[in-house]
Amino acid sequence: MHLNMGGRDVAILSRHFAVTSSQSVNGVVSGMFQHTVTSSPSFTTNQILKMKFTAAIATAILASVAVAAPQRGLEARLTARGTSKGSRPLQAVARPASTKNQTNVEYSSNWSGAVLVEPPSAAATYTAVTGTFTVPEPTGNSGGSQAASAWVGIDGDTYGNAILQTGVDFTVTDGEASFDAWYEWYPDYAYDFSGIDISAGDEIVAIVESYTSTTGIAIIENKSTGQKVSKELSSSSSLGGQNAEWIVEDFEENGSLVNLVDFGTVTFTGAVAKAAGGESVGLTDATIIEIEENGQVVTDVTIDSDSEVTITYE
Repeated sequence: MHLNMGGRDVAILSRHFAVTSSQSVNGVVSGMFQHTVTSSPSFTTNQILKMKFTAAIATAILASVAVAAPQRGLEARLTARGTSKGSRPLQAVARPASTKNQTNVEYSSNWSGAVLVEPPSAAATYTAVTGTFTVPEPTGNSGGSQAASAWVGIDGDTYGNAILQTGVDFTVTDGEASFDAWYEWYPDYAYDFSGIDISAGDEIVAIVESYTSTTGIAIIENKSTGQKVSKELSSSSSLGGQNAEWIVEDFEENGSLVNLVDFGTVTFTGAVAKAAGGESVGLTDATIIEIEENGQVVTDVTIDSDSEVTITYE
């Protein structure tokens, strides 16, 4: 006999048995025993041996499923992401020979967007960041895979020990686009949310908030579908609350930067950071970050207002 059961089936089966066990504790089993005593059924030796054999086979099947079940679909993707994908702190690069005639601009191999590089005061460190963006329609090459990620976060620029962040990946593989919402507390890897669907054109609200330097929450809301997911996190790597950012990133997979996809344009609106004490901080004094590849600047960032920044692939 072959059972084609995946990890999710095992989890459902396990939950079923857990519920059955819980019900038993609440009197179901005792009721069965009472019924047995009352009716006093009798079994032949062959019947008893057959029941024991059947129970042993069932136990062996469940054990083999739990140990050897292949991972499929979302579960496999979650595991793969948890062991190979993630953001990195800003990787600064030298100013290229040809640049825009702008002040307050820095260059990076992996980040593009706007960063508040210091808090309002030593006591008023950043505790929350929010931003809203429309998921772009990325354009990839004919072969292979290209990707990028739009996110909001705390720390990672001047303070690189930890980053609390959440956002959406957009990937094109052999011409087909896919999207994933995720959360991360760097230096741990990123993990995908389940229970939310993302498509090009969806309006996404991304929020991170730190409760303490080692605990916090990541929230993604899809305004277009009404779906909302969140994850409370804790880490041994402490946030400093020194930076707040709104970024499109060339993220890392298996130790290397992915091939940056042409993501078109990503505009963060409602871009606001909160500092300890409740002060709201906008983008007026933010630093622009551009991605440079092989000596060429491949993004264009404009701060359109105190609460809006636009990142365009060039």
